[in-house]
Amino acid sequence: MTCHPVRPRSVVGGMKTRLHRTLALALCAASAVHGADARLIVQSSPLAGFQFYAGRELWREMQVGDTLELVRDRDNAHDENAIRVLWRGEMLGYVPRRDNAHVARQLDRGARVQARIVKLTEHRNPWQRMQFEVYVDL
Repeated sequence: MTCHPVRPRSVVGGMKTRLHRTLALALCAASAVHGADARLIVQSSPLAGFQFYAGRELWREMQVGDTLELVRDRDNAHDENAIRVLWRGEMLGYVPRRDNAHVARQLDRGARVQARIVKLTEHRNPWQRMQFEVYVDL
């Protein structure tokens, strides 16, 4: 199997071009491996808004590795790319605004984007309480 990088339609800057090419090659290489479970980590982020939602009440129940649900919040008046982060149906917060545009586009396109908890830390700063990663299964 031969993999060739694809050119994105609209690219701004060389770094974005390299990222798209690397992603395309990684997807191609992963598809060539039969029977192997693989995932591509899209980003790792802190949880925005932890202090305003159910995170405090659910803190002791959550564990590293738990699956999170990403739900587009298209009617959000503050952020057109808003993505809610839910754990077992409970709202924990949002994907941070600085990190959500690409994931929002993928969700809008129907991509099977997933998330999971990768770090839980008891910290006074709510931005440092939970780290999660967004990924796609290959």
